[in-house]
Amino acid sequence: MSQQLAQVAEAMGAKGKGILAADESSGTIRKRFDGIGVESTEASRRDYREMLFRTTGALRDCISGVILFDETLRQSAADGTPLVQLISDAGAIPGIKIDKGAKDLAGAPGEKVTEGLDGLRERLAEYYELGARFTKWRAVIDIGRGGDRSIPGSYCIGANAHALARMAALSQEQGLVPIVEPEVLMDGDHGIDRCFEVTEATLKQVYMALFHQRVLLEGSVLKPNMVLSGKLCAEQAGVDEVAEKTVRCLKRAVPSAVPSIVFLSGGQSDLEATAHLNAMNAANDTPWNLSFSYGRALQAAPLKAWGGEVDNKPAAQAAFGHRARMNGLATHGRWSMELEQAAA
Repeated sequence: MSQQLAQVAEAMGAKGKGILAADESSGTIRKRFDGIGVESTEASRRDYREMLFRTTGALRDCISGVILFDETLRQSAADGTPLVQLISDAGAIPGIKIDKGAKDLAGAPGEKVTEGLDGLRERLAEYYELGARFTKWRAVIDIGRGGDRSIPGSYCIGANAHALARMAALSQEQGLVPIVEPEVLMDGDHGIDRCFEVTEATLKQVYMALFHQRVLLEGSVLKPNMVLSGKLCAEQAGVDEVAEKTVRCLKRAVPSAVPSIVFLSGGQSDLEATAHLNAMNAANDTPWNLSFSYGRALQAAPLKAWGGEVDNKPAAQAAFGHRARMNGLATHGRWSMELEQAAA
């Protein structure tokens, strides 16, 4: 089983490919559909995701895996083909979001801990039978506003690190590769150096917890935030600084045994997420595959182009395929604005 886990984890970050995060909860996708005037129903959610999964060439050439929500893992396409089979037939690996969301952390006002460990072993066994081959669990780490250094506290980081490690151990027990996702949010007014500090502290605690829970690092994938200025910060770091500090932070905290690091976009624009990933790969030789696991940064353009209309399907698929190709190039460090404009 160890060899199988390691092979899947390596493939998930393969050069030229990345992961499509299509695991929005019902509440989150309802908000996105509201933005384009489409009612969120089981059928409309199925139709939208099926459209992405059937995009000619995108999954085969640029997408290594797809993270699904529980509902989607169980759904079939309009012609009766299970969506999991559509993904597998295209050469991508199906995965499943397994956490139950971030909740208020008792005794730590303003901080969160992700729940979902109760009954997880049994859910994982079912997910494997349904075709999933990896899992994803997101922890949320906020940074205090106005220079408040009490958030995040070590208690919050430790609680989330422990939960991530427990889910990772349980996932591997069931033959599933865990995506460990400790997200330091970019919502605040902090500068890039404060983000570096919190990200380093978080990753170090996460890997200590993974060690204590006997997680096979070779059979796991890390999904971290990039080291960025907070969205409300007056001084925004440039692309090269983001790339340099993100890689430097990872080298301080992430063991080389981890095969793949797939970044979340975390509220960046489509082009920012691509440019930052490209700069990291163009300027650095790292012990890990550096790739992407984007949700909104892959889906915003196709969602807008689709608008819930069947006639818009080709335009939406073209938009999705374009973003997948651009990010695939970024994993090689070969993306450029000229290529964006040439393909537009």
